[in-house]
Amino acid sequence: MLNNHTDPRAKKLTQIRAKLPKGMKSEAQFLAGRHRAATEVLRLLRITIEFIRGFWALQKIGPAVTVFGSSRFGEDNPYYNLAKDVGAALAGEGFAVMTGGGPGIMEAANRGAKEAGGLSVGCNIILPHEQTPNPFLDRVITFRYFFVRKVMLVKYSYAFIIMPGGLGTLDEMSEAMTLIQTGKLYDFPVILVGRDYWAGLYDWIRDTLVKSGAVAVEDLNFIHLTDSPEEVIAVIRHTAKAIGLKLKKFVN
Repeated sequence: MLNNHTDPRAKKLTQIRAKLPKGMKSEAQFLAGRHRAATEVLRLLRITIEFIRGFWALQKIGPAVTVFGSSRFGEDNPYYNLAKDVGAALAGEGFAVMTGGGPGIMEAANRGAKEAGGLSVGCNIILPHEQTPNPFLDRVITFRYFFVRKVMLVKYSYAFIIMPGGLGTLDEMSEAMTLIQTGKLYDFPVILVGRDYWAGLYDWIRDTLVKSGAVAVEDLNFIHLTDSPEEVIAVIRHTAKAIGLKLKKFVN
């Protein structure tokens, strides 16, 4: 058994845990390795309760579209206004707009939806720097575990809007793409908004992954690249019509 007083890795983990807020320590410990069986069972119960809370809170929001994007882009960033326009356009189609509930692009999409009279939903997460829910949410639920939160953001969505963002946005985008590619999720559209921002990634997927055989060209059929909220709506409208989705404000 490793001694916490002599093992450098154990010391480092102890230092990291000490800096985490209370809500983050549980997840960090859970992912750090094996624990006593009783501890694992109790944590499993906590995770189950978190899933139940999420299902209960979101089961009646109606058809939704999830918007992913950076928490670091403020109102002075052009992508903030673009996300706001996308949120408003989605609300106009009758979709609830769901985000990670934080600031930046998430706030912009929620703001656009709320100001357009639509339902604005946030799935917030406890982070080391405390991600505060943005003020444009009609409904918000805060999660302890990232993986539970990601299930909620995927489960209730009929499309995924990928606004400019960082590592978290890339993670969320690749998660949605992988689920669709492997048949674990219907081929709902994944829409990359911001051509200048995403063109390099899209070209790399097409020119490197596809050419090397790591990805089939058919795997790109559900991916769309645009700068236009109108094009976003056209893609989603096509999907809604194809699956017979009934929306209160849907314009055929």
